Amino acid sequence: MKFVERAGLSALRQLDPERAHGLAIKALKSGLAPAPAALPDMPRLKCEFAGLKLSNPVGLAAGFDKNAEVIDPLLKMGFGFIEVGAATPRPQDGNPKPRLFRLPQDQGVINRFGFNNQGMSVIGARLADREQADGKRKGIVGLNLGANKDSEDRAGDFARVLAHCGADIDFATVNVSSPNTEKLRDLQGADALTALLNGVLETRDTLNAPIPVFLKIAPDLTDAEIVEIVAVAFDTGIDGIITTNTTLDRDGLQSRHKGQAGGLSGAPLFNKSTRVLARVAYETGGAIPLMGVGGISSAEDAFAKIRAGASAVQLYSALVYKGMSLVTDIRFGLDQLLAYHGYKNISEAVGTETKKWL
Repeated sequence: MKFVERAGLSALRQLDPERAHGLAIKALKSGLAPAPAALPDMPRLKCEFAGLKLSNPVGLAAGFDKNAEVIDPLLKMGFGFIEVGAATPRPQDGNPKPRLFRLPQDQGVINRFGFNNQGMSVIGARLADREQADGKRKGIVGLNLGANKDSEDRAGDFARVLAHCGADIDFATVNVSSPNTEKLRDLQGADALTALLNGVLETRDTLNAPIPVFLKIAPDLTDAEIVEIVAVAFDTGIDGIITTNTTLDRDGLQSRHKGQAGGLSGAPLFNKSTRVLARVAYETGGAIPLMGVGGISSAEDAFAKIRAGASAVQLYSALVYKGMSLVTDIRFGLDQLLAYHGYKNISEAVGTETKKWL
């Protein structure tokens, strides 16, 4: 981490977390956040996820760029792909502030945003306005689909957002696992989830260029619930599963904000989310590509997710503590780990230690 980035992070940590995040977005917009120098080609990191050809398997999780404001600057930070949103049909303010809390002693974050976003019309326009090269939009960009809190048809909201934005994204994620919208996680039940996914997939199939659709699940699931969700994934033909969203668990936390309501992310989530990832990998037998999310803050963490069963990974909370240079650090570190273990490509490492986490 360079001195400028270290100083910037230190200054931001003196501010209210949500205000600091807003300033980080402004810095990216204005070009004040320095992008890394051109990185060397890393053939070991090139991979494919549900048909998406990635330059590397390290992605940005949804929530950082909720309103698709800084897509192009983020793509220059070294990510293999990014996910924006969540987007809902209508704009909504989310839950009352304060709703974002740092847990520095635990290297974690608690949020209870509640799908605050500017709505699919504004977000869709920004997605359509991405930088282009040779007539094609740059980078791999996905959208996290959400439902309005006061909607009378939450399941239908996901399809509505996809119908509006689907032409301008490379993948979509069905997010029924946020703990911050009342009763949203109820949609993870087999019957409700099947109906919701079928509606989204039917909408996807009407797009001129159909895209992969992923399901993002919670870490607070029992083994029986995981088995049920995997069965739904097979039955509906979903293209991938993202494991996992934030947790309601508070075991072992030390920071003063540990009792705040909301979803916990960051380092405390790593073991729990990786165990869920491994269980899903075991139940799917490698037949459905998995994305590992939750607590990644180093190349070693990313490598552990991959060996537990993930074909790609996402991070977010660790950027609060380690800055955007973490993306480059993880890429170099992953390449070195693959070389050390004798892998010619990252795909060879996927699922090699699944049983370790069961």
